[in-house]
Amino acid sequence: MSKFIAFLYGLVAYLIFFVTFLYAIGFVEGMMVPKAIDTGAVVPVAEALIVNILLMSLFAVQHSMMARRQFKDWWTQFVPKPVERSTYVLLASLALALLFWQWRPIPTVVWQVANPGIANAILGLSLIGWLLVLVSTFLINHFELFGLYQVANHLTGRDMPAMRFKTPMLYNFVRHPIYLGFIIAFWAAPTMTVGHLLFAAVTTAYIFVGIFLEEHDLIELFGDDYCNYKRRVSMIIPWRKST
Repeated sequence: MSKFIAFLYGLVAYLIFFVTFLYAIGFVEGMMVPKAIDTGAVVPVAEALIVNILLMSLFAVQHSMMARRQFKDWWTQFVPKPVERSTYVLLASLALALLFWQWRPIPTVVWQVANPGIANAILGLSLIGWLLVLVSTFLINHFELFGLYQVANHLTGRDMPAMRFKTPMLYNFVRHPIYLGFIIAFWAAPTMTVGHLLFAAVTTAYIFVGIFLEEHDLIELFGDDYCNYKRRVSMIIPWRKST
């Protein structure tokens, strides 16, 4: 029964993540959601800056801190290991949901593309960025990344396989195609407001901090394999690849 409850918990956490991910697309693109990045009550700019930066900082701290090995070693004293990843995913999704709910728009326009054809092309590029994010997660085991694989294995009594270093497809051109997808999605905007610019700039800065922390952990985990990979393949922009 406890295994089945853990599986249901992981499944619910995954579904909440997936709904949050879909909402994030609508939030950034400004379509098909009740509250988008440029909608809602407009407040004084200083208040909007403080609130928005605090919301993004809350997500960044939670997302980075709980991903560290040292935190996991402490955290799994209280949270069963099979649901550790699901709990991480659930809390990250709730932090994002809070951001969407409490975000203060700053609607002053920085740039706006007037030509409908070019504007649609830029919007299409942004959607390609979101697609790149999703495809990249499946290349490295989407369901393990978001905790469902762990609870499914726990339910069936199978041990988690040992982690091994692999670089499938897109990972042979950039080390972090997921982050590249987010950067494209956030910056390819036919209409860029101050609020959207703040979101894009802060999240991009967080991405590079996250890469630094993540690669430190990967080097500890995979040693020379990852160091050689790091020398061979570029971080974000696919400009350097040798055989």
